[in-house]
Amino acid sequence: MNVALVDSHCHLDYPQFSDDFAGTMARARDAGVGMMVSIGVRMTTFDQVRAMAERADNIYCTVGVHPHEAGEEGLSSPDILIEKAKDPKVIGIGESGLDYFYDNAPRDAQQQSFRAHIAACRETQLPLIVHTRDADDDTMDILEEEYAKGAFPGVIHCFSSSAELAQRALKIGFYISCSGIITFNSAKAIRDAVADVPLDRLIVETDSPYLAPVPKRGKSNEPSFVAHTAAKLAEIKGVSTDEIARITTDNFFALFTKADRSRLSVVGAGEQ
Repeated sequence: MNVALVDSHCHLDYPQFSDDFAGTMARARDAGVGMMVSIGVRMTTFDQVRAMAERADNIYCTVGVHPHEAGEEGLSSPDILIEKAKDPKVIGIGESGLDYFYDNAPRDAQQQSFRAHIAACRETQLPLIVHTRDADDDTMDILEEEYAKGAFPGVIHCFSSSAELAQRALKIGFYISCSGIITFNSAKAIRDAVADVPLDRLIVETDSPYLAPVPKRGKSNEPSFVAHTAAKLAEIKGVSTDEIARITTDNFFALFTKADRSRLSVVGAGEQ
């Protein structure tokens, strides 16, 4: 691969990465990954997320509260997100959204916090990173209702939902982010939905340390493995791996407008 990829969603503050930072970065470089976004999931851990982003020019971060944490740390106001988003390393809001699969937090708390994140995105015009699981209708109903009040950019992260959700998200200008799930044998319906997403609305991610792609299933995921997801996406869309790298990287910078493209490391690709 001769074009640098971007891992648009990973969790670099987790111990397996923070304790092996040099190795993680070297493997990413060798796989052709030139930029990473470390995602915030709790306000109480934001300082650690922010600190990881400071360790390299090509790492950015986001600020937000995951729906799992909405019971304890859910937000009723966008103010703290807007304040933290002034940081030059913060390029997005979230991840936030709804998770009715685990229901780790009351649904009303998830919805209230989700709306606070949306309000922060509307104010800052930074993209919203949306987590949705078993909550497609409520997720899109809230997004569409809030979008009608004023536009804001965003992405459905780790897409694992229906084709209907994808199309509804596209209609409000959102992007679709593909993770290692698209490589799973059981994910034909997701691949079919992705096949209908225009190339100019697709980005890639690992969600590492979760969801390692084939052929790394069973291992702890890491940013270097996004190359496997990109290769599968290229196959789905019928283009070369270099072309999918160019397109998804261009799309990343079109969405995450605060990210400085000059910090994208351009490196070779060794097989991972």
